[in-house]
Amino acid sequence: MSSPQWLDDLLGVSAPTEGASVTAHGHKITTIAGITRSAEFVSAAQEQTRETFGFKWAKRDTFEGSVADHMRNWLVQKYGDVPHAPWFFKDHGPHPIILDAGCGAALSGIALFGPVMDRVRYLGVDVSTAVDVAKKRFEERGWQAGFIQSDLNQIPVKERSVDIVFSEGVLHHTDDTFKALEAVTKHVKVGGRVVFYVYRKKGPVREYTDDYIRDKLQRMTPEEGWKAMEPLSELGKILGDLNIEIDIKNKIDLLEIPVGKINLQRFFYWHVLKAFYRPEMTLDEMNHINFDWYAPKNARRHTVEDVRGWCKILNLEIEHEFAEEAGISVIARLK
Repeated sequence: MSSPQWLDDLLGVSAPTEGASVTAHGHKITTIAGITRSAEFVSAAQEQTRETFGFKWAKRDTFEGSVADHMRNWLVQKYGDVPHAPWFFKDHGPHPIILDAGCGAALSGIALFGPVMDRVRYLGVDVSTAVDVAKKRFEERGWQAGFIQSDLNQIPVKERSVDIVFSEGVLHHTDDTFKALEAVTKHVKVGGRVVFYVYRKKGPVREYTDDYIRDKLQRMTPEEGWKAMEPLSELGKILGDLNIEIDIKNKIDLLEIPVGKINLQRFFYWHVLKAFYRPEMTLDEMNHINFDWYAPKNARRHTVEDVRGWCKILNLEIEHEFAEEAGISVIARLK
């Protein structure tokens, strides 16, 4: 199947035929298995991230059930129902171009924009072979879209060419979160919007544990890492199934633990280690979420002040900000 005309317009050239190569905006691209792929090298850390996420997103049975339902609810909680927001079609026309920067298997893209996917032009870009899974998932639904395998810092489409950049939980998986945000923002039109989420810094014990486990997993293959995470996921299930509430009477300043009642599993989750739990999910689905957090070498955490500072530098006006313990979600308009 040939690429959509609008994708060729973004590339500035016709997407190459299978096995052929061309240059688009200074980047050499080739088509393999029907997907345009960039030939640039990425850093060693990004190479590990690419391998890890390629492995994870190929395990479709671990994210296409309850995880997908959870994702839809979480995205709407963070951003609102974006495709039904008053500004969505009013500001960006009847067929806006959405650049899903770091689409993975399009779990978040489909969850948020699925209700209007027949009215948008969706371009999924990812550094890993997860784009192959995303393409297949779109084809199964009868949706036309474009896909590129590329480093987010070197996407081979012209600047100021898309209406909305969507980057859900991806920018912090690069070598430099701000530089990645700067790189994807270059592709959005003036008046367009950047919708993104980055990890937030946690308390000292959780930060230590996160780095400790992540370092351990770097010495394993993705398959070994997945297996190593299973006992941790089992612990999350044990704690969740207990359904016990504890009451912290005095704020523990030394560990940044606030006063108040909290479920025991959530206490561990926020203050000790990420051991995800949802009673409706299978152990494999919970393991998928835990693996997603711990496996990539690049997983930077930031503050609200960091994010506001980046937006100011990039001339992005924050229209919506949602900060929770897990991360910071933003909708910003390029002035």
